[in-house]
Amino acid sequence: MPLNIPGILVPFQLLFQPRLVIPSVIVKDIRHIDFAALKRAGYRGAVFDKDNCLTIPHEDTLVPELRESWKQCREIFGENNVLIVSNSAGTYLDAGGLQSESVGYHLGVPVLQHKSFKPAYSCITAIRTYFSSLRSPILDHELVIVGDRVFTDVVLANRMGLQAKRSKLISATSSTEKETISTEEKELLRPDTSIDLYRGPLSIWTTGVWKKESMLMRLVERELVKSVEKWSTPPAGQPFDGSLFVKEVVKPAPPRKSSLLEILTSRLRRT
Repeated sequence: MPLNIPGILVPFQLLFQPRLVIPSVIVKDIRHIDFAALKRAGYRGAVFDKDNCLTIPHEDTLVPELRESWKQCREIFGENNVLIVSNSAGTYLDAGGLQSESVGYHLGVPVLQHKSFKPAYSCITAIRTYFSSLRSPILDHELVIVGDRVFTDVVLANRMGLQAKRSKLISATSSTEKETISTEEKELLRPDTSIDLYRGPLSIWTTGVWKKESMLMRLVERELVKSVEKWSTPPAGQPFDGSLFVKEVVKPAPPRKSSLLEILTSRLRRT
């Protein structure tokens, strides 16, 4: 795959806004996401990465273990309100759109056609264009963005939230009520680390890997998130509780092994 230039440039932005890499919610895979709770909280649409989030890398079919959760997600949000945004299917690498057509067929939801890799701002624009074109348009703060990569999926979601907040505050400063802006709003206008990123889309980071790929980079991302959480200033206000949208997955009990006595008894009964 060609170099993801927008992703490579992310570390430079992190020098000024390190909390762009902090996800709202962390789960192993989508089975741990409580989609019903998200809908009750006001989230109406979802963006999903493809590789190692829903499918095996470079394959178009859903991972079998995720079938029930994926079905639930589509039923709760509605198929047109769930969008696949991949750095393979739907990009210029997808000649003739064949892969995006295959992915859309197998996953049962649309695949975004975009020219730039995540987390490019042009990709953000394409996502907004799609959701604003729906019969009932979905705004940024009504979106959930789910993916397995920090530098693409998590940063994409947090950039959207940061853009929305800046637009709102810049609009406020240009109004006739400029003198009445609160101290808190003035603080948010500065490019520091106290910006509340949770008021944009909800970013959900899936840490499980269905097939090993870019493991060194994943390790770097994981350690970076830990370091930023430890050393950066958290957003002002009430802490965000991501556990509200996480559910426990009950693992099936392993088959019980028969004891030696039970095996001998069973054989004696047969004779």
